[in-house]
Amino acid sequence: MTEPRSVFTRSKRLVFFFIRKSTSVFTCARKKKKMKDRQTDAAEVRKEVSREGPSDASRWSDGGRGGEETLGIRTTRPNAHRLFLRLPGEPGKKDENSRRGNWGNQIEFVLTSVGYAVGLGNVWRFPYLCYRNGGGAFMLPYFIMLVFCGIPLFFLELSFGQFASLGCLGVWKISPVFKGVGYGMMVVSTYIGIYYNVVICIAFYYFFMSMTNLLPWTYCNNPWNTPDCSGVLGGGSYQLNASLANATTSLVAGLSKVVNRTKRTSPSEEYWKHYVLNISDDIGNFGEVRLPLLGCLAVSWFVVFLCLIRGVKSSGKVVYFTATFPYVVLTILFIRGITLDGAINGIKYYLTPQWQKVLDAKVWGDAASQIFYSLGCAWGGLITMASYNKFHNNCFRDSIIISITNCATSVYAGFVIFSILGFMAHNLDVPVSEVADHGPGLAFVAYPEALTLLPISPLWSLLFFFMLILLGLGTQVRLDTLHTLSKLGIESILYKCCVINLLLVAGIYWLLLMDNYAASFSLVVVSCIMCICIMYVYGHKQYFKDVEMMLGFPPPLFFKVCWRFISPVIISFILIFTVIQYKPITYNDYVYPSWSLAIGFAMSMSSVLCIPIYALYKISRSPGATFRERLKFACKPHPTWGPALQEHRIGRYAPLASEDTVESHPLREKEELMEERKEELKEEEEKERRDEISLTIQGSNGSTNTHNSPNPSA
Repeated sequence: MTEPRSVFTRSKRLVFFFIRKSTSVFTCARKKKKMKDRQTDAAEVRKEVSREGPSDASRWSDGGRGGEETLGIRTTRPNAHRLFLRLPGEPGKKDENSRRGNWGNQIEFVLTSVGYAVGLGNVWRFPYLCYRNGGGAFMLPYFIMLVFCGIPLFFLELSFGQFASLGCLGVWKISPVFKGVGYGMMVVSTYIGIYYNVVICIAFYYFFMSMTNLLPWTYCNNPWNTPDCSGVLGGGSYQLNASLANATTSLVAGLSKVVNRTKRTSPSEEYWKHYVLNISDDIGNFGEVRLPLLGCLAVSWFVVFLCLIRGVKSSGKVVYFTATFPYVVLTILFIRGITLDGAINGIKYYLTPQWQKVLDAKVWGDAASQIFYSLGCAWGGLITMASYNKFHNNCFRDSIIISITNCATSVYAGFVIFSILGFMAHNLDVPVSEVADHGPGLAFVAYPEALTLLPISPLWSLLFFFMLILLGLGTQVRLDTLHTLSKLGIESILYKCCVINLLLVAGIYWLLLMDNYAASFSLVVVSCIMCICIMYVYGHKQYFKDVEMMLGFPPPLFFKVCWRFISPVIISFILIFTVIQYKPITYNDYVYPSWSLAIGFAMSMSSVLCIPIYALYKISRSPGATFRERLKFACKPHPTWGPALQEHRIGRYAPLASEDTVESHPLREKEELMEERKEELKEEEEKERRDEISLTIQGSNGSTNTHNSPNPSA
């Protein structure tokens, strides 16, 4: 068998060769396209000048006061250069919102949102949570949470961002005192981005190790295997590799172990635990950094960097591949999985509820966190992506399509995983509940085991882990963690230290700790507070009218009831009973020490504490003689809250559309409005430009709307 180090070295050289070639090709194509777009835009400006006529065209002369020169044409329009911010792939097509840009077409938004929502949470996190919580016992609360919390809150976030055309910080003009919710979303996204990139780097590692004639986790005759290893394809167990002189002793010892053995393990599981991770016996036993994983992490960082620089959605055609390719691979594995012996037992375990576990609050808490994790609720990305929609886009239809597609993918991946687990249980002669780890490494045990059973297994292994890389990058790029934290200096160093910490021999313990605390409790709390703010502080009647003005029809009755009552009540009950029935997390038989749980609670509370801390800060900075007056001022919407474009500001938003309407107000009200506007504009210019580091989403033109743009809050 080829040495792993030589395989890794060759694969690394091959990857860097393709990166250099692709970078040079992209650079040449980008220059040509940029030149062509500049010529097209110049022609459009000249046509616009000729249409305006001599009287208007005279304002485009060099003598125009406050003018701006764009492509050799002088104009008094202060934002004339924004005429040239075209969506890539669609030269000459004017956006509804020229300052921020819009999606090229609706299919692109849906597929991009599916790519954001459908990720490693579907094929990696959902199966191991389902397996840990009793299979079918997890499915019942999962679907209940999907119907009454997941889909309604998904629609709420899409409509919230689309109505205001603002990111996850700017959108809180609806009630400035709750802007801490936006900062909480950013903290959650940072934590998720830390360990998400580690999972991607492990997928890269398996991808490189698949570049061989024989997958290294196929047989049990490797140095890292134990006597308990039992391969499906033969190859003998560890003791049969002993020398011929000790054959009799090895045979007796082997028979004794077979008789007394309580659990047999597969070669893929031992490869994961003893070779890839080289796992330690305690979370405090850090050990050494796994250098192969560190190299893969560097590759992962570099690929994410390229996606951010070049724009992963610079061509609409890329979305059609990245969003559909995973289903092709999953279908191949599903067909192979259900044809294996014992697969039906795994599927029965997957679909049959264990009613004693259904009453466990931990199961319901995991189901709720998985819904929010999988759909991307409370991450901030949904609000930001929806802000690039056109104002009258039917986001209700989009929310139904994306939510159902996302959760159907999770269930589909569950069938693949549990059919393989049933086969492994049949082969190892153990119950399905004991066949593999109950932790985040399940996907790196069950999937590789199935890949060894396919013809030309290295090829299918390459395709599968390439799929995992695409799924991970599709979400990681939109989290934009590296791009965001690169502007913070010391925070960037802390981020990298946290990531490298997950590559130590105790890294799997820390990854599970972050997944259980940083990306579980806080997601549910942030979503609940967002719902309460919009429905009860801003007002449900006002928001229903906003949605009706945007979509042309009010939200369905079911969603109104869920937003106001059902979703907050269900989330509150889950949180209460989770605290009452709290149990420390475990990794198989390992129980986490109390000091590690304290770190987990600190990570969980760090995102939630952003909400009251910013609320106190905002109230202290608000005008008013008493606390009640300051609180009332901080809770009411900002004067500029509403649709971003003037043509959409109708009805109760019309008086704030221009400065002329301010003159019609009484003097006192006019002064109050001007004071509010002056204060908020000053805060946005001086502080929000520096502090707002929310998720920046790549438009279809590949341009990133960063905080250095002319409109940071947009």
